[in-house]
Order: sequence, then C-alpha cells, then structure tokens
Amino acid sequence: MRDKILHKATDMFLTLGFKSVTMDDLANEMGISKKTIYSHFENKTKLVEECVMDLFWFISNGIDEIISLQKNPIEELYEIKKFAMCHLKDEKSSPQYQLQKYYPKLHDTLKKKQFEVMQECVLDNIKRGIKMGIYRDNLNVEFVSRIYFSGAFSLKDPGLFPMSMFSHPQLEDIFLEYHLRGIVTPDGRKILNSIINSNQE
Repeated sequence: MRDKILHKATDMFLTLGFKSVTMDDLANEMGISKKTIYSHFENKTKLVEECVMDLFWFISNGIDEIISLQKNPIEELYEIKKFAMCHLKDEKSSPQYQLQKYYPKLHDTLKKKQFEVMQECVLDNIKRGIKMGIYRDNLNVEFVSRIYFSGAFSLKDPGLFPMSMFSHPQLEDIFLEYHLRGIVTPDGRKILNSIINSNQE
C-alpha cells in the first residue's frame, strides 16, 4: 500500500503540482481513507519528500542504465532526454518551480543531488566525445559541464521560459541542440544532424 500511495502521489504531483494536490484529493483518487495515508506518511511534507527522492533515484538509475549501453555520446544525451521526459510527464505543472516556492529546503537538497549525478554523467559524456573525435578537443570540460547543468536547470523557471511561449518538449530539444552545436566537431555535426532529421520524420 505504501508503494501504491507513493506512485499515485508522484503521478498527481507531476500532473497537477505539489501545491494543488491535497491529502483529500489523493485519498479520493485512490478510494482509501486519509487515515490510511497518514499511517504511512506522517504529513504532506514527508510524502512530497519521499515522492521527490523516489523519482530522483528512479531517474538516476535509468540514466546509469542508458550510460552502460555505451552508445556514442551524442545519441546517449538524446536517449537520456527522452527517458527523463517520459517519466517527468513533460512537467506541465512546473513541479521544480513549485518545489522551490513551497518546499525550498527540499528543493535545495534535490538540486545538490541532481548536480552531483548530472556533473559526473556530463563530464564522462564530454571526455568520451573528445576521445572519439566528435567533440572538440579544446573544450574546457569543467565549464561546459557546469554551464550545461545551469542551462538545464533554468529551463524549468516559468519566469524565464513561460509555457505560453515554449512547450517543455520543444525547450528540451532546442537546448540540447544548442549545447551540442557548440561542442561538436564536423564528424559530430553529421551524427547530430542525422539524429535531428530522424526525430523530425
């Protein structure tokens, strides 16, 4: 039951937002009593915390699995983007922004963890791309990995990127292409163009 509550709550938080979903909504949606929820999670903050960290580890493990396939680094980034977006439901409710606003401590913890995971993964991706000759060999690897994280995080700010102007999938596509075009060699550009063209078909 605990897992069922966790999964349903995560689903609702991502779709409707952390602020909007109440314990009553969750109980009604699941056809259980609020008492049942409180027997597993002492309050909403605790539930939000567990949902966020559970999703974080699920995404992190999924990324590790994609990396273990040893695809070429450009393909790998597109696979990771596809996987994350599939499980984050296109983030229609700007959950990251809501987390920052209503659960700032949890947001800071999550950001630190995301940075650790993403930094390692992007550094490895860049180094492999340089070795393979598809990324430029004169890159400042630390700078590129950090600016990539910083950009990816900023996309989630609706003040900077209003949903009326950009859809989330569109933003992710533009951002990844922007990142890669700045670091690829002519050989890397051929791979990138073929991925973009096949995604548009």
